[in-house]
Amino acid sequence: MTIYLYECWSTICQMAPYLLFGFLFAGLLSVLISPETVQRHLGGRGFLQVSKASLFGVPLPLCSCGVIPVFASLRKSGAGKGAATSFLISTPQTGIDSILVTYSMLGPVLAIFRPIAAFVSGIVGGLLVDMFDKKGEIPQEKKESSSCCHSKCCEEIPKKENILKRILTYGFVTLMDEISKSLALGILLAALISMLVPENWFASAVGTGFTGMLFMMACGIPLYVCATASVPIAAVLIAKGVSPGAAFVFLMTGPATNAAAIAIVWKMLGKKSTFLYLFSLVACALAFGLIIDRIPYLGSDVVAAACHHEETLSLFQQVSAGILLVLMSVALMKSFFSKRANQH
Repeated sequence: MTIYLYECWSTICQMAPYLLFGFLFAGLLSVLISPETVQRHLGGRGFLQVSKASLFGVPLPLCSCGVIPVFASLRKSGAGKGAATSFLISTPQTGIDSILVTYSMLGPVLAIFRPIAAFVSGIVGGLLVDMFDKKGEIPQEKKESSSCCHSKCCEEIPKKENILKRILTYGFVTLMDEISKSLALGILLAALISMLVPENWFASAVGTGFTGMLFMMACGIPLYVCATASVPIAAVLIAKGVSPGAAFVFLMTGPATNAAAIAIVWKMLGKKSTFLYLFSLVACALAFGLIIDRIPYLGSDVVAAACHHEETLSLFQQVSAGILLVLMSVALMKSFFSKRANQH
């Protein structure tokens, strides 16, 4: 039990400084770029709109649940199927916080590859939908149908509030409320794998190369974790023998696919667009995974970063970890008592 708790603490210490800074930056972006701004710029169809939609999605501080109602609202506001799909693909894969955590735990290679992969896969998915599903009718759903998210991340913060308060509220309260469960699950699961799975077990039991990528994809598609929570899991998987390319497949498919998103795409865009949405994610994940594994020095850098554990944790890391634990605990307790209240 002591070893397990230390693994959890070590993981939190490695993530905390970068994650706290990422929350701050995400709060700043939430003030500078609102969902309404996104909708205003992404109306219409074509390559330019698809590219803009994908580019908007990469850094945009929208939580995992917040992507779905904005996607629905984009469609109802006139965005083409391709642009809306592009936004839905690129947004949940990464964000400022997850990029910084990726850098801290997996090194600069994957920290650079993640936003590039999110951007490219968004463009690919959007263009495929535009090319092969030209039935562009916008569903005339009831307005309430787009409000499928009931968490705080989807609520508009009054614009009269102090800007600093809005930044801190979104970054350290709203965003933490949204990802606290996934983040806690990711840390606990990563520590469990690290403690129980022998070194190089995945390489011998599952295999490397394309076989390992397919296995990671099979794990990532049904297992929904947010972009940030997927990082410690990927780091431990690499340390246990999973190739960097296969781990990257997990980093792409885990956050980007979930039952809610698939159901909304099916309802609003139809069966063909849903298939193209999933196909583009799968194809791009495999392509980027193969690129990482085929270029030796890229993979070696990632393995070195993932397997490097500092013997001594700095005071700054431990203080940051303490702050992160307090924020997570408050968010988890709020969620627990909220559910209890709703049951009674």
